[in-house]
Amino acid sequence: MVTDPRVARFCLALLLPFLVIQVARADGSPAAGKVGTGGPVAYLRAHMPEGDRGAVNDAFLEAHAAAAEQAWKSAPWAAQVDEALFLDAILPYASVSEKRELWIKPLRELCLPMVAGAKTPGEAAVMLNQKLFPALKVKYSTKRRRADQAPSESMESGLASCTGLSILLVDACRSVGIPARFVGTPRWTDGSGNHSWVEVWDGTRWRFTGAAEPAGDRLDDAWFTQRASTAERTNPEHAIYAVTWRDTGVEFPMVFDPARPRARAIDVTDRYAGKAPAVPDGSRLARVCVRGTDGQRVAAAVQACDAAGAVLATGTSKDERFDLNDHLELVIPAAATPTWRVSGTPVPAASGPSGVVELAAPAGTAAAALATASVDPDAGTATKAAAALPATLTKADVARARTALWNAYAASARREARADLDAKVIEAGGARMPIWWATYGEKPKGGRSLFISMHGGGGAPKQVNDQQWENQKRLYKPAEGVYVAPRAPGDTWDLWHQGHVDPLFARLIRDMVLLQDVNPDRVYVMGYSAGGDGVYQLAPRMADRFAAAAMMAGHPNETRPDGLRNLPFTLHMGGNDGAFKRNEIARQWATMLDGLSQKDPGGYPHEVVIHEGKGHWMDRQDAVAVPWMAKYTRNMRPDRIVWLQDDVTEPRSYWLRNPAPKGGQRVVAVRTGQEIAIEEATGGIDELGILLDDEMVDLDKPVRITMNGATLFEGVAPRTTATLKATIEERGDPRAGFPAEVRVKLPAAAAGSAPGAVAPAR
Repeated sequence: MVTDPRVARFCLALLLPFLVIQVARADGSPAAGKVGTGGPVAYLRAHMPEGDRGAVNDAFLEAHAAAAEQAWKSAPWAAQVDEALFLDAILPYASVSEKRELWIKPLRELCLPMVAGAKTPGEAAVMLNQKLFPALKVKYSTKRRRADQAPSESMESGLASCTGLSILLVDACRSVGIPARFVGTPRWTDGSGNHSWVEVWDGTRWRFTGAAEPAGDRLDDAWFTQRASTAERTNPEHAIYAVTWRDTGVEFPMVFDPARPRARAIDVTDRYAGKAPAVPDGSRLARVCVRGTDGQRVAAAVQACDAAGAVLATGTSKDERFDLNDHLELVIPAAATPTWRVSGTPVPAASGPSGVVELAAPAGTAAAALATASVDPDAGTATKAAAALPATLTKADVARARTALWNAYAASARREARADLDAKVIEAGGARMPIWWATYGEKPKGGRSLFISMHGGGGAPKQVNDQQWENQKRLYKPAEGVYVAPRAPGDTWDLWHQGHVDPLFARLIRDMVLLQDVNPDRVYVMGYSAGGDGVYQLAPRMADRFAAAAMMAGHPNETRPDGLRNLPFTLHMGGNDGAFKRNEIARQWATMLDGLSQKDPGGYPHEVVIHEGKGHWMDRQDAVAVPWMAKYTRNMRPDRIVWLQDDVTEPRSYWLRNPAPKGGQRVVAVRTGQEIAIEEATGGIDELGILLDDEMVDLDKPVRITMNGATLFEGVAPRTTATLKATIEERGDPRAGFPAEVRVKLPAAAAGSAPGAVAPAR
């Protein structure tokens, strides 16, 4: 019988799992605008397991994030825990596949008295491990209901596996601000099975402990220490993994139930199997990290040299498969101030967190030959081929790397895409968009065209919009291509230009590229009436997704044509279509587009046709827009970009990235030879990312980025597999992948603050 009132309250809270979630769902989830675009809630949304999307709502995230942030900032050792550690090892609401529940507040109330007087997170973790399980009367047992029990399930029965015990200790640690994470191995090298345990941050490094085990009175000592020392990083079955919410490309092996949703992981084998280098008298240990231009760690040959160039120590740096704090360790003379080489190239050194030596990977850094990369589309082969790619790439490597990375992404995404097309419903961000499609003509060698055709209606009963959808299915017929008529997700007047439409269209395009052999450079958007309203809005803000756009009988509302600089745009309007002054506004747009084109030679290709004598219905005369669009192919790497943020913002346009977009921000960037000039950046833009490849510049030579005559960056931008992979996957588009990125801080006139130093892309 539980007698401690704190434990009793804890039991009551966790024996009512999902109470907060259920109430939130019954009342309606809070509006997306209630939560800001930054901070802990945004991190949880961006990094939560895929299986939680749509199942864990904003009320849950807000409640958990607020409590987690309080736990972090109020801990006596808060200064020893930076934001990155907080986000990855205190903030997450789950470790692996356990039931989701709001455990942090009841655990905090119970655990705070247990850690009273602790000065470091490591000391507090030891105290918790000693006191928590006797207080809750939870012990190890093979008779537990399931391996991956949530805290309430372990507490209710008093029984848990090593997995359940570890989940409970991780959550207890996090509730009082101790960074903690779930760790395990699929199988010991002696074949004696799997095991799970816990790692905690002691203020300087990660330490381990077995949950509710006899050696819980100290860290880095457990019954399995000897077995862990035999782990094999080269054999995934015998490696050791720690759970992370970062996107590492590594999965935690759910050997306790392979059918359960997967968690992300990092490989921590070396810390258990390897021995730290001995540091003799007169020497010191240097910890070294090498980063690519995107800020990601890369594996590369590192040499520490003396003033005369003699090599003092050498080793290979660790990439993002390893722990954030797990770096190459080199023993060098205590008095030495070494110079550094990466892959034989001298590079400058900077001091990073905890005294880590930060080195920048030079262009051409390669850890392995790319010739081993296969392009076989089989999922297993494709994944292995991508994993075999070197961290940095040469010019000759990029095409093959692009193919390997695209094949790996496509292999992992096809199942999801197939589910979409089988159901004929696209889902994204909680919105659902039914689709209908037909395929016409012979498939060209480069892949089919895709025409997305939006119906009219809006602001009408569902049956009216359903009928408009049926009409749109038959309205146009391209000579070649996949013709898709989506049904708007809602029935409001602005049915085609609300914020949820952008991710729905992005996913639709990706699915069609994956399964209908669509050429991503030949995607077209069109719409009639309310669908035309959507074209007016979507075409400028999603310009780099399309090869051309056709607007029929719509109204632009507040949108402007600035973003159409590189998107061929045709506008068709009945001369007598006077409702909402659609005809007058169409003529104004004709004048605006003419003016923009004249001032910007090569920009704003357009054709405006006013069908005189016609009203809102143009008797299909507007169908000529379809072959007009089909003449064009997307240019993903234009030499000039004009980017105006709408009220619905986008983080990327062509080869520009805005990490913090806001409505009304405007950027004009021009590429000439090896120079990128930011001609305009208004609206409080602090930072821009410049994506680069060898179609745009020679990446073996220095690139210069300027604004108002000031140099923001000048140097070689390394090609990295990580950047190429990230840019391919964020768009689901092989042509939208770039191997290099430079991020620059903008001068105060653009950012509204003091200019900052050039920052590596992260």
